[in-house]
Amino acid sequence: MGSDGIATNSFASRLIAWQRAHGRHDLPWQGQDAYRVWLSEIMLQQTQVATVIPYFQRFITAFPSIAALASATEDQVLAHWSGLGYYARGRNLHKAARIIVAKFDGEFPQKTEDIIELPGIGRSTAAAVCALAFHQRHAILDGNVKRLLARYCGVEGWSGEKKVDELLWQQAQALLPIEDVATYTQALMDMGATICTRSKPKCVLCPVQTNCVALQTERISQLPTPRPKKTVPERRAVFLLLMHGNDILLEKRPSSGIWGGLWCPPQFEDEVAAKGWFISNGMDAREGVRLETFTHTFTHFKLNITPLKIQLAQKSLQVTQAGSVWLDVEEALGAAIPTPVRAMLEKVRHQS
Repeated sequence: MGSDGIATNSFASRLIAWQRAHGRHDLPWQGQDAYRVWLSEIMLQQTQVATVIPYFQRFITAFPSIAALASATEDQVLAHWSGLGYYARGRNLHKAARIIVAKFDGEFPQKTEDIIELPGIGRSTAAAVCALAFHQRHAILDGNVKRLLARYCGVEGWSGEKKVDELLWQQAQALLPIEDVATYTQALMDMGATICTRSKPKCVLCPVQTNCVALQTERISQLPTPRPKKTVPERRAVFLLLMHGNDILLEKRPSSGIWGGLWCPPQFEDEVAAKGWFISNGMDAREGVRLETFTHTFTHFKLNITPLKIQLAQKSLQVTQAGSVWLDVEEALGAAIPTPVRAMLEKVRHQS
């Protein structure tokens, strides 16, 4: 499928016509410059459009240009990313902006080989920016497009396997039209998001249904081949919500790893470790309560979190070193904090 000119043209031309008639035309990054396209592509990784739009609008208001983003602190950037998850995206976006200012005078590069060298940008993201912002002829292959092509071309096997991924890239390249690449690229994205969805795809509305291998062979539910199932490991953590009045102690996490660069309450593997740290820092509890344990799910594991809310008789001087800060709970909610910490602080605010 897609190796001969007629089939390729047929697929692309039908998608382009569908996009113009039925696709999305009001997304805030559509028809915009490369910076806004790039930002949207990064935000849309692992995240739904409806979730991204308000974040995108707030982010662009705060950082209207690559230069503005580059001159911001990592804390400021992560505060605007807080709640979107996958925080390495925000850190890499910030690093990339600084590289673009240093190497390209603040202008987003137009060559894929330059773009793909930037942190946080892979082959498909680089291609999407080139296609949508610069109208260059490049094939994309994000999660939605993989699903669409796996069904249309009847590609079996999990796309995480190299040979399957390479086959899908070959199909993406073969189906690429000569002209209207930006419209075609948006059509692929919109089809994957609104028609060829993971569950309950709207095949009756699909402009290429007559040539879809999965539909014609009744394998829509089997394709794409799902990721092989693995047991999701579970971990435990204890967070110390150390309060003095309405102030709470937060620590800045190391820049690498989960929640890198974000502000969190002190975290421990268990209550014994938390108690040992509490005592060694010479703290005096006025009252304490164990809040309800809750679970936060990451891509590769689940974290069962037990918050211990403790009112201190006084602020400990030993925890005022660099990397620690006392913030009013309201102020802390506006800082660069991960989603489960936000949930804990909301509960604390509600109780106070």
